[in-house]
Amino acid sequence: MASLMVDKALARLDGALAQLEAAARRRVEAERGRANLETELALMQDDRARLAAELDGATARLGDVETAAADVDQRLQRAMNVIGAVIERAQVDGPAQAADDSGDGGEDAETGPAYREPAAAGAGGRDD
Repeated sequence: MASLMVDKALARLDGALAQLEAAARRRVEAERGRANLETELALMQDDRARLAAELDGATARLGDVETAAADVDQRLQRAMNVIGAVIERAQVDGPAQAADDSGDGGEDAETGPAYREPAAAGAGGRDD
């Protein structure tokens, strides 16, 4: 009978050891999973930092492009205003200039005194 009690005790001990081993395996797997999650979190944080730096650079480039676009817009507006004024002046002065042109070799209406370079332009100046 003592042998039977010892066998039952050993069976219970084997069962308890099996449960302990199973719990230890689960714990090891949980720790591995946690380590994997921590590794993934570190990788995600690195990606986030890299993406934030790229976003900052793109935002700065966008600001530069917007500034350049505003400058181009201002220049185009000035050019259109000048062209509009020239067209308007040509429409107003056109009939009068046609009557004044006598073909005597005088100054051309488009390159008259208003467009002549100054005589004191320096070393690179032209004599007209």
